[in-house]
Amino acid sequence: MAAEELNAIAKSIVADHKGVLAADESTGTIKKRFDSIGVESTEENRRAYRNLLFTTAGCEDYIGGVILYDETIRQAADDGTPFAELLAGKGIVPGIKVDTGAQDLAGHPNEKVTEGLDGLRARFAEYHELGARFSKWRAVITIGDGIPTDACLHVNAHALARYAALSQEAGIVPIVEPEVLMDADNSIERCHEVTSRTLHLVFEELDRQGVALDGMLLKPNMVISGKGCPTQAAPAEVAERTIDCFLGHVPAMVPGIVFLSGGQSEVEATENLNAINRLGGPWPLSFSYGRALQASALQAWGGDPASVDAGQDTFLHRSRMNALAVAGDWSADVEQAVPA
Repeated sequence: MAAEELNAIAKSIVADHKGVLAADESTGTIKKRFDSIGVESTEENRRAYRNLLFTTAGCEDYIGGVILYDETIRQAADDGTPFAELLAGKGIVPGIKVDTGAQDLAGHPNEKVTEGLDGLRARFAEYHELGARFSKWRAVITIGDGIPTDACLHVNAHALARYAALSQEAGIVPIVEPEVLMDADNSIERCHEVTSRTLHLVFEELDRQGVALDGMLLKPNMVISGKGCPTQAAPAEVAERTIDCFLGHVPAMVPGIVFLSGGQSEVEATENLNAINRLGGPWPLSFSYGRALQASALQAWGGDPASVDAGQDTFLHRSRMNALAVAGDWSADVEQAVPA
């Protein structure tokens, strides 16, 4: 696929203040989500839940792309329409998670490297046939005593770049996700430092591997205080440090930045995204959220077929709130309004 076509797909995902729904939870991860609401994680229950999300009327006004899991891209809606076809019919670009997860990095305690490059070219060919037009690969960077090491940053940057090159070769837009975790007790200054190092090496490697930067999307963490830090930065500081970091390390030709929520609460992720967009930058600054779009909807549904409408109303409200944040138009007053 020509670079212009990849660029057009990437731009369409983040057009008109839209963002990405990350519905690519692995079977193990969605089991934890279902356990929290007392629902058995069967293939049919997983399908029914994704059906609830994808058939929500009007979600296409706020969602430009959906990341699917291998099981999900092979499933169909209640009426038999394959999920990828259903989404495309609503003007939503179907995507696919292609990494096989983070594993312990040999020789480097407490650090991870993401695997899944073996056989990836063939898997991309199949996913393209199944309707995927973008993909995602997540690298996990942990902040701690003496970590991340240069070795960890280099191997993850290299894997991200090799993945992205293979994705573009297959005519599939890569979402490059280097996630600096917010689980430690580090300050926001430390997050800024590690995120800067990470992004510098990732874009250096993307360039080295010949990845077309105008045919990809970046899915990074916000620059934020670690969960255990006694001083939690306010949204204005999160925005200022995030934009400062990205202006220094992300080329303007990248068609969009879709932030991960990284364990923030639903409203916190929306509020910080809104503050970031109040400052702005040369790229669309959007969202690629999992829990921060789904947590309330999952609770509202609770596995009860009679509560599908309630789950959809809640999901639509969350989607709209984040689209407003991309426009810099979110407020606490709007947040508290009763979902339509």
